[in-house]
Amino acid sequence: MTPMSTDHPVRSPHPAYRAARDQLLELYGDPGRAREEFRYPVVGERFNWAVDWFDAIARGNDAPALVVVQEDGSDETLTFDEVATRSDQVAALLAHQGIGRGDSVMVMLGNQVELWDTMLGVMKLGAVLMPTTTAAGPSDLRDRLERGGARAVVVDAADTDRFEEVPGDYARLSVGEAAGWTDLRTAYTEHVSRAEHPGTGPDDRLLLYFTSGTTNRPKLVEHTQVSYPVGHLSTTYWLGLRPGDVHLNISSPGWAKHAWSCFFAPWIAEATILVHAYRRFDPDALLQVVRRHRVTSLCAPPTVWRMLINADLSGGPGALREVIGAGEPLNPEVITQVQRQWGLTLRDGYGQTETTAQIGNCPGDRVKPGSMSMPLPGIPSVLVDPQTGRVVEGPGEGEICLDLSASPVALMTGYQGDDERNAEAMTGGYYHTGDVAERDATGMITYVGRTDDVFKASDYKISPFELESVLIEHPAVAEAAVVPAPDEVRLSVPKAYVTLVAGHEPTAETARSILAHAREHLQPWQRVRRLEFSELPKTISGKIRRVELRAREEQLAAGSGAGGAVGTAAGAASGAGAGDAPTEWRDTDFPDLRG
Repeated sequence: MTPMSTDHPVRSPHPAYRAARDQLLELYGDPGRAREEFRYPVVGERFNWAVDWFDAIARGNDAPALVVVQEDGSDETLTFDEVATRSDQVAALLAHQGIGRGDSVMVMLGNQVELWDTMLGVMKLGAVLMPTTTAAGPSDLRDRLERGGARAVVVDAADTDRFEEVPGDYARLSVGEAAGWTDLRTAYTEHVSRAEHPGTGPDDRLLLYFTSGTTNRPKLVEHTQVSYPVGHLSTTYWLGLRPGDVHLNISSPGWAKHAWSCFFAPWIAEATILVHAYRRFDPDALLQVVRRHRVTSLCAPPTVWRMLINADLSGGPGALREVIGAGEPLNPEVITQVQRQWGLTLRDGYGQTETTAQIGNCPGDRVKPGSMSMPLPGIPSVLVDPQTGRVVEGPGEGEICLDLSASPVALMTGYQGDDERNAEAMTGGYYHTGDVAERDATGMITYVGRTDDVFKASDYKISPFELESVLIEHPAVAEAAVVPAPDEVRLSVPKAYVTLVAGHEPTAETARSILAHAREHLQPWQRVRRLEFSELPKTISGKIRRVELRAREEQLAAGSGAGGAVGTAAGAASGAGAGDAPTEWRDTDFPDLRG
C-alpha cells in the first residue's frame, strides 16, 4: 500500500463552520434566541467534513472519541487522534482498491470500531457512503448494489456469505479473514500519511440512504457534503450536546438515525460517542452501562423508553443531563414516568432520513407532553394545508413541510433515479414530508400521523398515533397499530392490532380489558371498536407497516361483507366458524362495552 500524500501541518477547523457550532453552544438553554438568531454557515466552494472538521479537531487530541461496550462489559476506547489515523489507513486501503472521488461504497457493519473508521475513510476520499443494515438479505443487497451503483462493499467476515448470491464487479473488503475478500484489518498495519483534502464541493454527493419502506419500495435518498454534515448542527442543538459529553444513542447501523446521533452530532459537539453493542436488548444492562460510563445524554426510541420505565430505575440517572426520544412520537405517560423517577425531562423531536432534525423540544424549552415543540434553529419548517397548498398561519393542522424558497441546507437533493417521486415530494415550492401535525395557539406542534394513516370514522378524523398512545399504556400491550376497518354504518371504525407483553394471554378477558381501557381514556368518536391479537408486520428497520394491515382489512371486508361476523367472537358464538378460536374481538361482544 502506498502512502496517500506527504505529511501536512495540523489544520484549523473550518472557520465558518466552527463559528456556527460555537454560536449554538453559547445559546444552549436559550432556544428562543437560537431559533431567532441562528443561520447555517456558508462553507464556500470546497468542503469535506471528515477533513475540514473532524481531522482538524482530532489531531493530537487524546480525549475519547469512541467507546464501544460489549455485552460482557468489556469495552474498546479510541481517542480522536487514533480515529483520525485509523481512518487515514482505511482510506489508503480503499484507494488501493481503486476507490476514489464519487465512487459509492456499501458499508454493512455492526456497532464495531471499524464502522467509524470506514465512514470517515470513505469521506476522506470524496467517495459516497451507502450505509446498509446488517439485517439485509441477498435480495435487498442486490437491489441496493444495483440502484446505489456500489463499487466496493465493506462487511464483517461473518456476513460475507450473504454476497455469494449477489453478483457484480465490486471490491470486496471484510473485517476479518474470509476467502476471496481483502481483510480491512490489514490497513492498520500500514504507515500512511494524512489524507489530503479530496476537493469535494458542497453539492457533491456524500451519502445514499435507503428509507425503511413503510408504504412502498424503499426510496434511495441522496445527501451532499453539506446536507448532513452541516445540516446536523440543528440535531446537535436539539440533543443538547456539549464538548466533553458522553452520548449514547440506541439505533442500528445502516439507518439515518445512527448517522444523526452516533456519528455527526456528537463529533460536531466534540463529545464522546458511546455505543452499547448487544445482541439482545436488556434494559437493566443498558442502565448499568449508562451509570458506569457516566453517560451525560441518552437518546432512544419510545419502545426502549417504555421498557426502561418498567425496569428498576431506583438507581437513579447517574450523570445523565439530557434524555431524548426519537424515531416515533413519545406518549405522555413515558415522559411523566421519567420525570417522576429521575427528575429529568424527556424530550423528543421530529425528522426524516431525507432531512436532519426539523422540529424538537430543546434544552430550555417548556415541554408540553405529546408535543414536538417548534422548528429547530435554521430549519424552515411550516405546516401546509393539503387542500389549498397554502401555509397554515397560527393554530391549525397541516402537512409538515420545508419551505424551499428558504433554500433549506438540511435537505436531501432528492430520490436518486426517481423523477416521479421527486416531483411529488417537491411540489408547490415545498418539500412534503407526508406527515400531518397540529399547531396550538402557543406555536407548539403535535404530531398527528402519516397522511396515508390518518382516516375518518363516522366523519371524524382519526389519528392512529393518539389511539395507539392510549393502548400501549395498558399493562398487557407491548405494541399496537390502529387502522380503519370497513363498517356498513360508520364507513370505517378504528381497529387495533395488538402484540401482548410476555405473560399475558390472548383471551376474551384480555381483549375486554384493553377495549375497556381505550373506552375510558378516549373520546367516544375515537373508540377502538375492534381488536385482534397479532404480531405486527414491520419493515427491515422495525417500523410498522400499517399499509399491510389496512389491505388485510379491505380484503376481509370484501370477502365477508363489511358488517359480517365471520372470524369474530360474535360469529363463533352464533355458529359462524363455531369451534374455531376467534381472530377478532369487537366491543359488541361484551355487553358492558356496547353502544
